[in-house]
Amino acid sequence: MELIADILLVAGALGAGFYCYILARRLSRFNDLENGMGGAVAVLSAQVDDLSKTLQQARGAATDSSSSLEQLTERAEQVAKRLELLVASMHDLDVSAQRASPEPEPPAVFARHRSTSGSPSGKPSGGGH
Repeated sequence: MELIADILLVAGALGAGFYCYILARRLSRFNDLENGMGGAVAVLSAQVDDLSKTLQQARGAATDSSSSLEQLTERAEQVAKRLELLVASMHDLDVSAQRASPEPEPPAVFARHRSTSGSPSGKPSGGGH
């Protein structure tokens, strides 16, 4: 009985050793920097570094844009206040005084032609007979 137990124990140890050998080969291929997962992890790590640098640059640009936008908004509010004051001052003008003054007549450029009724001598033409 001891002999059978020893044989089973040796067989189990050989099976466990073979299984460890197969796992070691798979793990070495998994961590291979050329083709395995190690290379993918290295590439992803480099991409994360690049993205973090880009994110910092984008944050800086957004901060600059935000500050310039705040300045422009303040200037626009000041100009809007000035425009409101100007419009309010336009309402204070006397509109009725402007309407009471007569508008100047345009110069009579064609007054000479109106009085002659179409002919150079001042007489109406006979219709071309």
